[in-house]
Amino acid sequence: MSETQTIAQAYRHCESLTREQAANFYYAIRLLPLARRRAICAVYAFARRVDDIADGTLEREQKLRLLDVQAQLLAELSSSTSVAFPPVSGGDRPAPETDPVMVALADTYARFSLPPTALEDLIEGMRMDVDEVTYEHFEDLVLYCRRVAGSIGRVSLAIFGTREPGLGRSAKRSGGRAVGRAANGNGAQLADDLGVAMQLTNILRDLREDAENGRVYLPAEDLRRFGVIADGDERGAPAILAALTRSANGSNTEARLGENGAEADGADWLHALVRFEADRARQWFRQGMTLTPLIDRRSAVCVTAMAGIYHRLLDRIEADPEQALRERISLPAREKAWVAARSVLSGSG
Repeated sequence: MSETQTIAQAYRHCESLTREQAANFYYAIRLLPLARRRAICAVYAFARRVDDIADGTLEREQKLRLLDVQAQLLAELSSSTSVAFPPVSGGDRPAPETDPVMVALADTYARFSLPPTALEDLIEGMRMDVDEVTYEHFEDLVLYCRRVAGSIGRVSLAIFGTREPGLGRSAKRSGGRAVGRAANGNGAQLADDLGVAMQLTNILRDLREDAENGRVYLPAEDLRRFGVIADGDERGAPAILAALTRSANGSNTEARLGENGAEADGADWLHALVRFEADRARQWFRQGMTLTPLIDRRSAVCVTAMAGIYHRLLDRIEADPEQALRERISLPAREKAWVAARSVLSGSG
C-alpha cells in the first residue's frame, strides 16, 4: 500500500470514528470541504483518544503515564515538517506509523499550521480530569474549559484559516484569501471562547453522569449560591449526586436557601442553577460567534451549525433540568440536519 493510500485510509478511520462518537460535531463539520473535514476528524480522533484514557478504568498512575506517551508523540509530531515518525522506543509507546489516528494527525500537521501548544493544553485538561480537580470559582472552571474545548477551537481555526482584517466575503470570492497574524490572534481568542461555551453546555448535559463518575465541574461558589451545598458542606461528587438525585426524583422536600436568600424547594433551586449556568454559556456563545466574519463562508456555516446545535441542546436542558438529570438529552438527527440546513441558507448570501 502506498503512503498516499495509507494516509487516505487513516483519514477514513478518523472520519468514521467522529461520525459514530460525536454526532453533533459531525453534523457541522460535514459542511466543510473534504481536506478540512478530514483534518478536523483527525484532531477529534486524537481528542477522543486522550479523553478515553482520562475516563477509563485504569489506575491514576497508568492514566497519567499513557497521557505522557501521547504528549511525547504529539511533541515529536508537531516539531516535524514531514509525515515521517522517529523510531519507536519504550514498551509503552505504540508504533505511530501503524496508528491511523497518528498517521492522519501527522498529515494534518504537515498540511496546516496548527498552533503548537493547543493539543498539549488538551492533554493538560485531561490530567485535571484524572486528578478529579474541583473548582471553587468560575474562573477556575474557565481554565479547564479552555484546555479541553478551547484548544479544539484554536486548532479548528488554524484549519479554517482566517481573513486579513477588513477583507469581507467579496474579497474571498475575488481570490483575496489571506491569513493575517492580527486576524488570527483575535480569531484564536474567539475560537477559544466558543469552545468554552460548548464545554459549559456539555457540563450541564452531563451533570449526573459526571457526578456518578466522581467529578463535579460546576463551581462550588455556584453550588452554595443556589443551595445545593451549604457553607462548610462536603462539595465532592457524592454530596452533589445526592442533591441532584433528590431533585430529579421530585423527592426533595427539604427547604433550601436560594439565590436571593429565599427558601426554595429542590425543583426551584435546580431550575435556578441551570438557568444561571445556561445564561453564562449563552454569553460565551455570543462572544465566540463574532469569529465568523474572520473566516470564509463554508467555515462560518460550519461554526454557525455547530453553535446552533449546541444552542438548541442548551434550550432543552434549561426547559427541563429534571429530564437532563434522568437521561442524557440529545437532539434527533432530523433536528440537527435542519439546523445545519438553516446555517447553509443563512450563510449563502
